Order: sequence, then structure tokens, then C-alpha cells
Amino acid sequence: MKKTLMPLLLAIGLGVSFNPAPARAETTSEERAAHPRIAKAIDDMEDAIAYLESAPHDFGGHKGDALRATREAVRQLRLALRYRAIVDTRHGH
Repeated sequence: MKKTLMPLLLAIGLGVSFNPAPARAETTSEERAAHPRIAKAIDDMEDAIAYLESAPHDFGGHKGDALRATREAVRQLRLALRYRAIVDTRHGH
């Protein structure tokens, strides 16, 4: 009896649920709404990328590096929002 009861008590003490409620997944759009400054930064950088791509000049040789860095920044911000969506879903937020 003691061997059976101990894991159960430990699980309850750690907050483990044996009958979890279905988790509602956070979406990236919900995370964009929760973090409007990050969403705006992504939108603004995407506009800057489009502008740079269509610009007839190379901004003194900085155009290529600026495009690469801005695309990477957008990628990282999207990953940050995706991470928040995953963490918020796991914690029921």
C-alpha cells in the first residue's frame, strides 16, 4: 500500500493532474495581440525590407547586409512569438 500511495502523493504534491482539462493552444495571432510592439516591429521591418528590395540604389554598399540583418530580426521575433505561444499553452494562459 505504501509503495502505491507514495507516487500518488508525490504527483499530487507536484501539481500533476491525472485528468487534465484540454489545453487551448495559443496562436501566433493571439501572441501578436498580446505583444503589439513586437507585432508592429515585425510589420515595420517587413515594410523596410520591401522598400530596400525595390530601391534603385545600394545605400553605399549596405543594402545587402541591411536586408540580411532585417530578415534575421524578423525571423527571431517570429520565433519569440511562437515560443510564447507554446509556453502560454503549456501553462494554460
